[in-house]
Amino acid sequence: MMTQAYTGDGNFGAYGGRFVPSALESPLKEVEQAFFQYIEDPEFLRELKDLQKDYVGRSNPLTYARNLSDTLGGAKIYLKREDLNHTGAHKINNCIGQVLLAKRMGKSRIIAETGAGQHGVATATVCALFGIPCTIYMGSEDMSRQSLNVFRMKILGAKVVPATHGRQTLKDAVDAALNDYIENAESTYYLLGSAVGPHPYPLMVRTFQSVIGEEARAQILEKEGRLPDHIVACVGGGSNAIGLFHPFYEDSTVNIIGVEPAGKGLETGEHAASLTLGKKGIIHGFECYTLQDENGEPLPVHSIAAGLDYPGVGPEHCAYKDSGRAEYHSITDAEALDAFLTLSKTEGIIPALESAHAVAYAMKFARTLSKDKIILVNVSGRGDKDVEQVQSMLYKKDLPLTKEVYGF
Repeated sequence: MMTQAYTGDGNFGAYGGRFVPSALESPLKEVEQAFFQYIEDPEFLRELKDLQKDYVGRSNPLTYARNLSDTLGGAKIYLKREDLNHTGAHKINNCIGQVLLAKRMGKSRIIAETGAGQHGVATATVCALFGIPCTIYMGSEDMSRQSLNVFRMKILGAKVVPATHGRQTLKDAVDAALNDYIENAESTYYLLGSAVGPHPYPLMVRTFQSVIGEEARAQILEKEGRLPDHIVACVGGGSNAIGLFHPFYEDSTVNIIGVEPAGKGLETGEHAASLTLGKKGIIHGFECYTLQDENGEPLPVHSIAAGLDYPGVGPEHCAYKDSGRAEYHSITDAEALDAFLTLSKTEGIIPALESAHAVAYAMKFARTLSKDKIILVNVSGRGDKDVEQVQSMLYKKDLPLTKEVYGF
């Protein structure tokens, strides 16, 4: 726990911490104490491992994207297939761990926030499994973009509450969930979905998501007999990325690359590239690079991918950036959409729009490398949830990519 970027006391270097109203101090300390107790408990770890195997479906494959690699003519691209998890994304890794923790804490109700809806679906799924009622907060704009996931949550028995203030996206859903937690902390567990928020959430979420990188590291060694030259993942809040990156942290030969949403272009202001253009500040109870105005208030953000439009980023990513251990780049909506369609047509794998940002960067980068190089990309989720949105966007006249390009 005390190695690598985590420097103790809830901090990752100059980032992280716990900046919350006094009403949340005691509940968060209770969560922290329970996490440190049970993450060392053999019975807790056994139950977690059994559920990962028999319910989530782990381990999932590491797939060599032969067709895509041959088409690009450069480095070999491998795909870590989090899209094949139960519920279709990496989010369930964290949800299983936190709900097991909530049960041991004696909590009778779960609340969560969601952007793309995958964390909401995963939370609703695990709560159904354990018979715990849950309430999911989701921005009204995201509910419109991800109506299928909203319906999935309701089928699973969750109560879905729209966040109708602000831009009505992920940041506003987090605000609403925190307000609920302040009012109901005694009976309620807040299942935060990304590696953000006040301590202990960034450390806790990274711990539960590190199964991604642990598996990928072992799998690439088995397939290639060596580690990859580069690992790539999309970064919004950053949980799928930190889950891949953390187990490779001490492998100095492995280049770590995070990919943020450039939206309609960094120069337009309609993006969510916190690490690229943000400044150090406090958001949702922790310190990180954040997109903010001159008064320190979060700026409106945009991404084609609902799960990436957040004006902050996990504190561990901030520490990785400052130390130089990782580099962070950005991909536009149009580039992500192109990658979404290209991977679908070349490999028969429809990625989530979030994951398509990582695929897009890997596609550009692979062309510049020799064929003996290896890029490992985290496909953090599948694109079923995005198909209706993409269909609509492809037929918009002002979209850079037209239906004629892809033969629709």
